[in-house]
Amino acid sequence: MFFCLIFLIMEGETSWFSHSLDDMAREVGEFDSFSELSDEGNKEANAVSVDLILPDDLLERILAYLPVASIFRARCVCKRWYEIVSSKRFLWNFSRVLSQKPWYFMFTSSNEPTGYAYDPILRKWYGIELPCIETSNWFIASSCGLVCFMDNDSRTELFVCNPITKTRMKLQDPPGLRFSDYSALAVSVNRKSHGYTISIVRSKQVTGNFFQWDVSVHIYDSETMMWVTSLTEVLTGWRGGDESVICDGVLYFLIYSTGGGAPENRHGLITYNLSSCSPDGLLIRSFIPVPCPLTCGRLMNLKEKLVMVGGIGKQDRPDIIKGIGIWVLNGKAWQEIARMPHKFFQGFGEFDDVFASSGTDDLIYIQSYGAPSLLVFDMSQRHWRWSQKCPVTKRFPLQLFTGFCFEPRLEISP
Repeated sequence: MFFCLIFLIMEGETSWFSHSLDDMAREVGEFDSFSELSDEGNKEANAVSVDLILPDDLLERILAYLPVASIFRARCVCKRWYEIVSSKRFLWNFSRVLSQKPWYFMFTSSNEPTGYAYDPILRKWYGIELPCIETSNWFIASSCGLVCFMDNDSRTELFVCNPITKTRMKLQDPPGLRFSDYSALAVSVNRKSHGYTISIVRSKQVTGNFFQWDVSVHIYDSETMMWVTSLTEVLTGWRGGDESVICDGVLYFLIYSTGGGAPENRHGLITYNLSSCSPDGLLIRSFIPVPCPLTCGRLMNLKEKLVMVGGIGKQDRPDIIKGIGIWVLNGKAWQEIARMPHKFFQGFGEFDDVFASSGTDDLIYIQSYGAPSLLVFDMSQRHWRWSQKCPVTKRFPLQLFTGFCFEPRLEISP
């Protein structure tokens, strides 16, 4: 009966419902509610009693292997389970479990930060209210259960939060220009200490010179709670953009040609070692060419390896996308992992920048800006598949959709 109950908890309930997590919040931060949409009938899971023969420590370990959404429902089974999953010891056990598969949050409005999160384990969508963020066009970066938000106006208002537990913290304003032309945000969390590093790469055109751009790198350390401007430099013929990521202590960010070179050489990659930051030295010396002419690129950290999802440009028209590829960086050489099959690529359009993409662990999410459809690529199995249909419809032709992925964790907080 116990394992039948576990199965029913994972299967879910009917229609929309809410789980209040206020009591658990007393120990681990302020939890809020979230909703689930399920296509299964009512299993009456709450009416089944657990086998009392199992000792608490064994039950804790079993429950810790449940998906996050199932743990929320487990609280409702009985008083004993409620107390177990609300304890600090359970959160410690949960932290020892291998990382959860990343969820993908899809915004359903161009202005409001509303949307749904996709759970790839249970293949369900959940309604989640994001804390801190005010509009969907904010800069967003995530790592190991924490998500960093930065406003898109002054680009000085920053928050770090856990979107599952709703714990949050506002950071002090970063140094540097308040209104840069381009900014790239990244965050990296240490899985053992839960300390984190945040980087902002700012880029601003030199007055009167389109070919020269001021680039600066600003680093925040959660242990010292301080910002440091680790580098300022002028790039000629290149500018920064809005793509960056931290992998194994190295900051990677894309740079974009400002003209003067071959039309197919529109992008490049810069590497910057955060452990040996130096205000001197030329960034361009760490330049790595992209593997082919790209219309756009998305950088992500998959198991501390740099992965890029890029729009492949046509040979005669590099600004027109003809496909989407996935590469991993080994040293300074790119290795192609996969190309999106044509049956999936249809519908993405032919402009240069037509999709959002992010990933962690072994999963990569790719979403067309023009539709609420979500494509999932499993790196370990080299397998493409569509997610379950998102419970949102396109309301008008020019409506755009975007999103980001994050790892659902209960035990981590800013």
